Amino acid sequence: MKADFPTDPVLTAIAIAYRNRRMIADQVLPRVAVGKQEFKYKEHNLGDQFTLPKTHVGRTSRPNQVEFGSKEKASATEDYALDAPIPNVDVKNAPQGTNPKGKATEYTTNLIELDREVRTAGIVFKKGSYASGLSKTLSGAEQWSHDDSKPIIQLTEALDIPVMRPNIMILGQKAATALRMNKSIVKAYNGTLGDEGLVPLEFIRELLELEQILVGQALVNTVNANKKPVLARAWGNHCSLIYRDSLADATNGITFGFTAQFGTREVREIEDKDMGYRGGVRVRVGESVKELITAPDLGYFFENVIA
Repeated sequence: MKADFPTDPVLTAIAIAYRNRRMIADQVLPRVAVGKQEFKYKEHNLGDQFTLPKTHVGRTSRPNQVEFGSKEKASATEDYALDAPIPNVDVKNAPQGTNPKGKATEYTTNLIELDREVRTAGIVFKKGSYASGLSKTLSGAEQWSHDDSKPIIQLTEALDIPVMRPNIMILGQKAATALRMNKSIVKAYNGTLGDEGLVPLEFIRELLELEQILVGQALVNTVNANKKPVLARAWGNHCSLIYRDSLADATNGITFGFTAQFGTREVREIEDKDMGYRGGVRVRVGESVKELITAPDLGYFFENVIA
């Protein structure tokens, strides 16, 4: 049976290839393919890997047997989609070399990705996503915007707490700027040459022995579309340290979190004969995903790193 709303391969290719470099959700919680919308994933018991059983064995006795436990959990991806109406008259009157459907696909895909960015920031920058004892709220002189703060000490101590050392740092833009301008960080970079300036993120990454530092720059309008825009940063004034295994999936490997994805991002053209005088189409961009924290023990969260 023919689908009511067939996918458009050309527009789908645009949607899949589209990347807003200011967004970091796909790097923070990498996408993992699942075979069905309803799926199961493993939440590992990290204690099994560090509990030492008796290994000594007698000449004729049987060695102790070990099992590495994990809890199987059920979840399901959720559908996210937006429509962009395109009247046929717009297509007919478009300047040569322009593609109204392609542009609509890019703009709509950007909004789909921005929504995912906000969801990902909401789950990663949240105390409840981390195990007990793996978060701290900074205040006063502890905050990186304060001249007396010592973020190098705070971060190095935090990196040693989780059972697996985090390899990724995630920062909001303002938090990243404050860290780069912090007097103790600048002094570590300049040596005896002073404590003012702007330190490269690469220096901080190497100093803390991290694989990557990700800075969330996305902005989102927080008021109704009919009102004057009030922009806020999707990634707030916080810092997360997480262990990310890019090769982990729903059943293999241990990682702080991932995004389950059912199918791929798709674009559908839906004819609308009632659109204006000449009719038109609605370009629908959508995907089916679920952001998950699968190992709360593999991260550390600093809340309110700046005032």
